[in-house]
Amino acid sequence: MGVEFGSRSGGQGKFSQWLRRRPKDTAGDDRAREELLLAAAAAGLPLAPAAYPSGYRCSCDRIGCPTPARHPVSFAWQTQSTTDRGQIERWARHQPQANFITATGMIHDVLDVPLDAGLEALERLLAAGIEVGPVAESGSGSGQGRLLFYTATRGTPEDEDEWWPCELDCHPETMDEHPGLRWHCRGSYVLVPPARLPDEQEVRWIRGPEHPLPDPLTLLETLTDECARVAGEPQQDIAAWPLRG
Repeated sequence: MGVEFGSRSGGQGKFSQWLRRRPKDTAGDDRAREELLLAAAAAGLPLAPAAYPSGYRCSCDRIGCPTPARHPVSFAWQTQSTTDRGQIERWARHQPQANFITATGMIHDVLDVPLDAGLEALERLLAAGIEVGPVAESGSGSGQGRLLFYTATRGTPEDEDEWWPCELDCHPETMDEHPGLRWHCRGSYVLVPPARLPDEQEVRWIRGPEHPLPDPLTLLETLTDECARVAGEPQQDIAAWPLRG
């Protein structure tokens, strides 16, 4: 079954249609959402249910939820995450409002950068003929938008003592400490499109999951250059960073 994905440069994908359908088209909305989730799972992205916006609050009803509509429903999300089509269909149908997260560090990592830096980097990478994998846009109208570059994971070293201590390594609870580039790997997650955020923001594909996952190191230099340029900071020498693999 073919799946269309949204694009900044033209055309409305199924996700855009999903957001804009009237209430009478709820069944069609659910089918389009399910197709997009199954396409992500078919590309190898392990999924698990997540919270969603409920009025001005998070569906978890936690007072002062620090990451409204952005966190998994279950504390067991790492073991719960799956690419099994049947399980994802059951979740999607039984929880029609739920967002979904994809667990990183197993099949894929995510390089997560500020929107302006990410768009400039994406243009540079494509112009240079560098293979870019799936890319998602998160919260573009919020003033704090992000661009998420999906890459292959660098893997877990055989010796756990060699696990890299790089300051870019990002976990959900430390995201505010990483306003520039965040590297989601083992123990982290991101929302997978289509997802709804508070204040009518969204997470959507710019480049869908049908694109092969690249090695993150092929993107890293361009992403860090653009993050530094947008922030007005001196560019860093990535050769000095401890990297996995």
